[in-house]
This record gives sequence, C-alpha cells and structure tokens, in this order.
Amino acid sequence: MLKILILIDYSSEFSRRLLRGLIQYSKEHGPWIFYRLPSYYKTLYGKEGIVEWAKEWEADAIVARWDHDGTNLLESLNIPILLQNYKERSSYFSNLTGDYFGTGEMAAQFFIKRRYRNFAFYGNKGVVWSRERAEGFRSQIEKAGGNYHYFESENLNGEEWSTSHIQLDEWLLSLPKPVGLFACDDNFALRVSQICKINNIRIPEDIALLGVDNDELICNLSDPPISSIVTDVEKGGYEAGRLIDRMSNGEIKDPFNIIIRPTRFELRKSTEKYDIANEYISQVVKFIEDNFISDINIEELTELVPLSRRNLEVKFKDEMGTSIYQFILSCRIDYFAHLLVTTERTLFDMALESGFNDCKNIARIFKKMKGCTPIEYRKKYSDSRTA
Repeated sequence: MLKILILIDYSSEFSRRLLRGLIQYSKEHGPWIFYRLPSYYKTLYGKEGIVEWAKEWEADAIVARWDHDGTNLLESLNIPILLQNYKERSSYFSNLTGDYFGTGEMAAQFFIKRRYRNFAFYGNKGVVWSRERAEGFRSQIEKAGGNYHYFESENLNGEEWSTSHIQLDEWLLSLPKPVGLFACDDNFALRVSQICKINNIRIPEDIALLGVDNDELICNLSDPPISSIVTDVEKGGYEAGRLIDRMSNGEIKDPFNIIIRPTRFELRKSTEKYDIANEYISQVVKFIEDNFISDINIEELTELVPLSRRNLEVKFKDEMGTSIYQFILSCRIDYFAHLLVTTERTLFDMALESGFNDCKNIARIFKKMKGCTPIEYRKKYSDSRTA
C-alpha cells in the first residue's frame, strides 16, 4: 500500500479536481493512503521540517506545489516527486504542468472568431502558466493583425489588494472598446468583472471576458457570469496516479511531464457579444446562435432584416469571414463536441439534437473541423481513465 503525501492547497477548484483524479486512480489500482500536511506546518518548521516529517511517515511519493528554492531537500528523499507548476517548471522532478501556450492560442481564436479587433490579457505576475498563456494569446493576435494590450499584477487579496487596484482600474478604463479580454484564470477574471461593475464598464458590450479553469463558484459570483476554458484537470490527476504507480514499480525512472490540456469552452453571458459593426448581421448571428438546432434557411433569415438574399450573404461574409452555411455548421459542430464530452449519449442522438438530420456525414464534417473523429475526440477529452 503506497503512502502519498499531498502538499497542495485544495482551496481552488483546479486543485480539488486534480486530487479527485489522483484519488480515483488509487481506488481503481490501490488502495493508497493519502495525507495532506497542514499548510501551517511549513510556517512552523520550514521546508526542512516537511522533509523530515515525510521521512518519519515513510511517504512513498509526494505531490506538491514547491518553490524552486529548496528542491534539493526533496532530492534527499529518493522517492517519486510530482511538482505542480507555479513560478517555473522543475528540470529535476516530474511536473504537473499544462499546455499553457495552447490555452492562450485557443482563447485568441475564440475572440478572433467573434470578429474582435482589440484584445487584452490580464496576467498573474511571475508565474509560468500566466506568462505562457499570454504568449500563446499574443502570438495568435499578432498573426491576425489585432491590437494587443497587456497588464499583470500580483495575486493580491484583502487589504493588500485594496491599495493596489488603481492601476488595473486605469488600464481597464483605457482599453479601446469593444475588446476581448482573456484573464489568466477565473480568479483574475472575477477581479476584472468586479472593477468593471464599479466603473460602469459593460460586460460583454464593452469588454467580453474569458477566464480559465471553469471554477463554477467563481464564474457565477460575477454579474454577468464568466465564460471559461475547461481543462482536463481530473485526467491529469488520474495520469499523476498512473505515473506514481509506474515510478514506484521501477517502470519509469526519468522525470516525466503530465500535460493538462484545454478541452472546450463553458460559455456564459460574459462573452455573448460579437464585435460586428453591421446591426443587421449582428441580428442574424444572434438568431442563428439561438436556433441553429432547427432547420434554418436563407429565406427565414431575410425576413429578419431589410436585406435581399444576395445582399445578406455578401454582408455576412464581409463581417464574419465565413458563409452563413458554414457559420451554422460551425455552431452545430461546436454543440455536438460539447455533448460528446459532457454526456454518454449515442452519436445518432447527439447529431439529431445538434441540428443534423442524420449522422451519415457528421464524422467526416467533424474530423474536417476538429481534426479528429467524434470517437477520438470523446476519448481524448472526456475519460480521465483512458490509457
């Protein structure tokens, strides 16, 4: 029976989901014993005290968020160590890390698809996951020729925050509007939402706001609720359990990075708007997003606005960069992808619910738009126990 020492703060949804995945693996392949050392122990006895306690308890492995300084102390334990990234990745131990750059790219494409021309990133100063999300976000903005704005601050709370918000206040007020703003995580997105409310900056009309981690409590404490990128954290925790198992058995000896990847968007009211200048096209886009599961035809759309069929098609392509048909198809495929990873229903049932009359061609269309088949997509993003 393995004894696993946990040195991670479980106050965030990210950490709780990570630990749920780890514990799930232990239930299927253990049983293991887990113990989380109280955070005050470090304050009382320092990192040296933690290492000594691990030796006395005879821990078989450690999962920790550990500052870069002092990692040499962990080396003396000679047991599997997995470090949750914060400031930097470890070059000596295995890392619980993420595709942070890819998450930033995904966020940028989200706003680009919504035709934004102004983009902003609000980051956590001095941490690797924020820095790389910003880099990925900026890389796509530059390719698209958009206007990029950046601001970062410490992760401040309480009285410390009350004296340090003025610069963020000024930055948000100075941003060109409308703007698509990507925050490094949901906590920072909530901070933006709170300041926008105080300063009468409208969300999503002036600032469309997107976070990361999909912490439902945090996202729904905002008015309006915050959209967020979902990551496969529980799968990462499950794979962490697998790695500990294999390292303990001697199957793996060298450090190994577990990559937690972004999977999808959980859309809420903070990103409902597109940056569309033409009010008629904006009206048509809204109608399509509300009704894409129905049989929408061009004649029905022309009844909404005072435009001929040809005029509507041309103006839609100019504003959205795609045809009406392709936009409807994209809405349906995105919804189909959402059902794939949030339900266990059959492909046929999901195809019908997504607005497809049959599922004969959906695998081909899906692969063309998402880069893999529906089955591959479901396996990749929804099952934390996948080998």
